Amino acid sequence: MAQPSLSEFADRINEVMPAIIKEFAQRQTNELYKGKITLPQFLILNYLMAKGDSKMKDLALFMQVTTAAMTGFIERLVRERYVKRLYDPQDRRIIRVTLTAKGSESVKKINLQRRNMIVDIFGQISQEERDDYLRILMHIRSILAEGKEAKG
Repeated sequence: MAQPSLSEFADRINEVMPAIIKEFAQRQTNELYKGKITLPQFLILNYLMAKGDSKMKDLALFMQVTTAAMTGFIERLVRERYVKRLYDPQDRRIIRVTLTAKGSESVKKINLQRRNMIVDIFGQISQEERDDYLRILMHIRSILAEGKEAKG
């Protein structure tokens, strides 16, 4: 059988990815998949979990949005009590964002559910296939990072 062209490959990826995303979503029962937290908000919460308290400008840089747009994201997270704002006592223009206990627990819960789902699904394929998949994903991530650096 002939190997698919790059265009045919793209068509197949476009066909299979929505089905995979839908199946992953249906297996989750957390705030992210119940619509309580949007994907950008989850990325912010996950960043705060990894990096700790962060300045608004650092969060905006991470998300590649303006600080004004970041204010909108943070406002909803504050309203839902996932994060809180901290003002610098020396300079109130500097705003830091920190996870609340609710935000921290939500991130932990979402990540644990995703981890368990990955273990369940990828436990059904061979170690060699998992190694190949991870190698390819890591390569794609490096290509995307290089593209981001070239633009910046």
